[in-house]
Amino acid sequence: MDVIQQEAIDIFTRTKALLQGHFVLRSGLHSAHYFQCAQVCQFMPEVERLSTLLLGKLRDHPFETVLAPAMGGLVVGQEVARQARVRYIFAEKENNVLVLRRGFKIMPGEKILIVEDVVTRGGRVKECLDIVARAGGQATAVASLVDRSAGQAKFSAPFVALLEMSYPTYPADQVPDWLARIPVVKPGS
Repeated sequence: MDVIQQEAIDIFTRTKALLQGHFVLRSGLHSAHYFQCAQVCQFMPEVERLSTLLLGKLRDHPFETVLAPAMGGLVVGQEVARQARVRYIFAEKENNVLVLRRGFKIMPGEKILIVEDVVTRGGRVKECLDIVARAGGQATAVASLVDRSAGQAKFSAPFVALLEMSYPTYPADQVPDWLARIPVVKPGS
């Protein structure tokens, strides 16, 4: 683990954003670990530092706008955009599908960075990529604080994560006995 990843883990641990127990993730998978990024997002100096570290990994992916999916990506997306001094927009659910609302538009050819807090399967990221493609924009990269997909999340744009963690996840019908004995919590994303 490199120095940057260790600093990120230290921040997540200190802010109680990295939890242990029995969790149902937004994806429906079960895990003994959960990243509750909302916990770290309470502390703007930590959000600022994590965003600085993430931006350092994006030098080869120029962008002019940040698009974040609500809810998870909102705070981090805005801070990345603030530090990069670019426009910031977000997608939100309407009829259970992510869409641009509030008059947000993506121009043809506009270079978009999609920012998410945690990626497990990447469903919200894929929805954002679809929004960008339909508008004729160019997704230059996907950036996430945490990639917990164990390298399995694949997107139509390069994927850059500050922290790559591969805690095991289990379908509901394949939860190991040791985990099933722990009361299950669905903390929300």
